[in-house]
Amino acid sequence: MAIHTVRQGDYLSKITKQYGFADWQTIWNDPQNADLKQKRKNPNVLYPGDQVVIPDKDGKQESGATGQRHRFTSKHRKLMLRLVLKDLDFKPVANAKCVLHVDGQKFELTSQADGLVEHEIQPTAVEARLLVDAAKAPITLNVPIAIGKLDPVDTPSGQKARLNNLGYFAGPLEENDDALFESAVEEFQCDHKLTVDGKCGPMTQARLKDIHGC
Repeated sequence: MAIHTVRQGDYLSKITKQYGFADWQTIWNDPQNADLKQKRKNPNVLYPGDQVVIPDKDGKQESGATGQRHRFTSKHRKLMLRLVLKDLDFKPVANAKCVLHVDGQKFELTSQADGLVEHEIQPTAVEARLLVDAAKAPITLNVPIAIGKLDPVDTPSGQKARLNNLGYFAGPLEENDDALFESAVEEFQCDHKLTVDGKCGPMTQARLKDIHGC
């Protein structure tokens, strides 16, 4: 057994790959991670300092005759990067031509009717970039994506990142501007019929997580 201390940019699929496991659920569903699972809910939205228990690997033996070939199949779960494009009125941007750059590879995609753009990525992926053609979107978009760096919604950094992603400018993550953050929260609360107090409390957090998608 080992203990992995989460660093910024870690997500469970990446951690799973690092420790040589084929399926992230082996780690996530281990009873020793029950408290973390209950606290974070999403295995790919962890927070620096979280402790992930890495269980010992179970050995497995299979019988096979010598002098013959034997085929073994390992489990593989796809890791999908999913983004949703919406206009300023929060309506889906459908049929938009997009180019996704991940780890030196380029993928040409088209957004679905609900604005969804998705593609499989490797569990070692760290950064990506999405370019969206202005023919369907309100403007040409060139969006940098920091994979695995979204903090939980109950943290100030997680709240700020979600607000920024949704178009409410709460300020750069590395800067602390309380007035700008409060203004962004108020605008979000007003748009989504919440009590407008500029505080990102439990009800605002829940709505923010729901609108953002994670």
